[in-house]
Amino acid sequence: MEATAVARNLTDIRGELARAARAAGRQPEAVTLIAVSKTQAQERIEAALASGQRVFGENYVQEAQRHWARARERWADLELHLIGPLQTNKAKDAVALFDVIQTLDREKLAAALAAAEAKQGLRRRHFVQVNTGEEPQKGGIAPTEALAFAKRCREVHGLDVVGLMAIPPFDEPPAPHFALLRRLAEAAGLAGLSMGMSADYADAVRLGATHVRIGTAIFGERPAKQGA
Repeated sequence: MEATAVARNLTDIRGELARAARAAGRQPEAVTLIAVSKTQAQERIEAALASGQRVFGENYVQEAQRHWARARERWADLELHLIGPLQTNKAKDAVALFDVIQTLDREKLAAALAAAEAKQGLRRRHFVQVNTGEEPQKGGIAPTEALAFAKRCREVHGLDVVGLMAIPPFDEPPAPHFALLRRLAEAAGLAGLSMGMSADYADAVRLGATHVRIGTAIFGERPAKQGA
């Protein structure tokens, strides 16, 4: 995809996000657009940066290190979100690189992140991932356990939990899952709602999303990994 196409897509999406926010009686600035850059070619990422995009999401720590390890020297206002599953043995690297970790979903990981933050003298923001569809193949804590887990992450582990994140089942309407996540966040006293992707971000914003994660609609289809 050419740089001009990335820039045009970003303009279109920002406009749609603003319209969806206003339709819901919200300010457009209340919604953060996370450009999902996982597996994308560097030239596409550079095109997004040149278009003013500064918030990016990555699925894997090692891949993100390749994309972003030196980028902060050029872009001081860069904000990186980990939106993929995190192994406990990668907690140290994740804390070092990412500003926000959106896939906090188990006690062992909470402990590992807290230890890494303490050792590095860093404090990151976290979203608890909720498996709203209770899908066995997907990460995230069950909805019935989410409130107690978020409380333990804050009070026992001392993590800065700012919101909830969910990825609805691909074969179900997303709106009920967005509504469930919003109810859980309100009950937990959390302001952040990371929900909505390329196909459903406008609906997510209308239902309260504060962060939307968009990849394909910005960058086009991801290139196939070489040698994978």
